[in-house]
Formats: sequence, structure tokens, C-alpha cells
Amino acid sequence: MAENIRLEVVTPEKEVVSEEVQTVIAPGVLGEFGVLVGHTPFLTPIQTGAIRYMDANGEEHAVFVSGGFAEALPDKVTVLAESAERRKDIDTNRAQTALERAEKRLAEKNKDDEIDFVRAKTALRRALVRVKVAGSRT
Repeated sequence: MAENIRLEVVTPEKEVVSEEVQTVIAPGVLGEFGVLVGHTPFLTPIQTGAIRYMDANGEEHAVFVSGGFAEALPDKVTVLAESAERRKDIDTNRAQTALERAEKRLAEKNKDDEIDFVRAKTALRRALVRVKVAGSRT
């Protein structure tokens, strides 16, 4: 049996994941990265996306994350996220409504309002990832 590493995903409000896992794949700002036991230590910012991991029993899982940092150590991965939700905790209807609202806002955007455009793009990305994670099998 392969060795496991500890995965901790926390937000300012709660602990979302705390378990032994075989692998972790996370959305770094320079692209996705994977971590196995014995990985070289590093610290990186993360972007909105899905953390995918295989638990100690070989079952795949996904967690929505938005912003924050990840620290990889040889025996532990810690993700400090601005927000995070397990797939089972995502309200699919709410996520779909947010996606539609963001798409509408972008379609109707006022070209003079750059700040609103950036906010709408950010909201769209968050909604897209949440809908994707909620609809995944993991």
C-alpha cells in the first residue's frame, strides 16, 4: 500500500477537508500542480478552481476553492483558501443562477466600467467552477 499524505483545506470560517490522501492536484496561479508523499516543500498562491484528490481508499474527490495559498511538505498539503466547498455542499441551483447572472452582466457590460467587468469575469469564473465541481462524479 502506498504511503499517504495529510490534506488540510481551511477557510477563515471552517475546516473543509482534513484527511489522509494518496494524491493532491490543485490549481496554482501558474497552472495545476500535483503532490505525492515526499514532495519537495513549496508555497504557492492558488486560483479559483478545483482541488482533486484521491483519498486513502483510492476514491476520487473534488473541492471548489477560490483564492488563497497552498503549502506542500513531504508529508502534508495545507490549503488556506478564501472560500472552499466540497462537491456535496455546493447548492447547484444557486451556482447555476450565479453563472447565468454573471453571463448576463458580461453581455450587458458598459465598456466604460472596467471595474464591473473585472468583477463580472471573476464571478463568472467562480460560478463556472462551482457548477463543474457540483456536476462532477468525484
